[in-house]
Amino acid sequence: MLAAAVPRRDPRCERPVPLEELERLADTAGVVVVGEHVVQRRDRLDAATCVGKGTVARIGELVAEHGADVVIFDNDLSPGQRRNLEKRLGKKVIDRTELILDIFASHARTPQARLQVEVAQLEYSLPRLRKMWSHLDPGVGLRGPGEKQLEIDRRLVRLRIQELRRELARVRARKEREVAARAEAFCVALVGYTNAGKSTLMNRLTASEVLVADRLFATLDTRTRPWKVGQRRTVLLSDTVGFIRHLPHHLVESFHATLEEVVTADLLLHVVDASDPAPLEQVRAVREVLAQLGLGERPELVVLNKVDAAERELLPYLEARLTDTVRVSAKTGEGLDALRRLVDERAAADEVEVELRLDVREGRAIAFFEGFSEVLDKRLEGEELCLRVQCHPRVLGAAQARLRRREGIRLRTVPRTASGDGA
Repeated sequence: MLAAAVPRRDPRCERPVPLEELERLADTAGVVVVGEHVVQRRDRLDAATCVGKGTVARIGELVAEHGADVVIFDNDLSPGQRRNLEKRLGKKVIDRTELILDIFASHARTPQARLQVEVAQLEYSLPRLRKMWSHLDPGVGLRGPGEKQLEIDRRLVRLRIQELRRELARVRARKEREVAARAEAFCVALVGYTNAGKSTLMNRLTASEVLVADRLFATLDTRTRPWKVGQRRTVLLSDTVGFIRHLPHHLVESFHATLEEVVTADLLLHVVDASDPAPLEQVRAVREVLAQLGLGERPELVVLNKVDAAERELLPYLEARLTDTVRVSAKTGEGLDALRRLVDERAAADEVEVELRLDVREGRAIAFFEGFSEVLDKRLEGEELCLRVQCHPRVLGAAQARLRRREGIRLRTVPRTASGDGA
């Protein structure tokens, strides 16, 4: 059974399926939802049971009628609220955060993702260890051996969290080095609400085989692929974990290492499901998470995806509410050429024009320049290759790291006029 207490003006109350997102989360977790959604409008949550007594009784009736064995709330329940609900309903009760943690645990494939999920699960469970050992108590108070065991458990959990955080710090440092090592070109990160079509879009743009599934949080680990956006310009495109409304803060903190590509990206492609009934709510949820990561001011291009399934008369409304938009369909390929051109223009705007003289024996550096920059002029003078290229500033440092000898390159930045042409 699904239930929730929502604010009186919450738009979910007006929808035919008010807890549609929670139902999709439950389906992703392998749970079969039965009966109607129980939603109570209230300004403040009931301190004891989240919803009122009448709603608790209604949930109990529906649970008995449909034979449900678990009740999932679309709220974050305190340990006391959960305990009281389970006592009154006689069934297991879980909240939204626990459901999402369960999904992340089942989808974690890499050691890094497993570490991050375990930290989030332990931080969630720490305040909920209370009374787990009360069966060892003689029955008066909680100062017997049960309380001692509870304190031992809490200490072990805290020690485990500290150990995992140290390991995650090492993982994050290694991830930062990896990201810095490949930051040789303009970096673009796909962000967006979960199931907005980011992985499908990445497969279309880069001819890669990132996992695509019609379920929430299908992708937990970041994938980075080269993406050719112009005749002589290649950028790096990263697919990231999807966001969701009220994403548990434990997960935002734990998955910071996974989101390192987002933190270091030059441009964010904010993928929005234009066919969703409430796309602006999803945009708001994504931007809240980006703000938590300190990326509220990062350059962004809004990609209105799934336009093949969207109501065409609503697209101008979305474009008016959201700036810097482009219409695409990752499924049909519509608008992908326009997206490439826009990213190509953004990448070109950050580039500098440089004149280079390289020793002809510096093959690695020469090949790198030809692969990650636009060669404007090229000529051979004796044992030196003279190039005039337009490239991102990071390409210069990355190319110098590929030199056999430090004196194998001489370069001069060419001033650019206000129009962007080389002077």
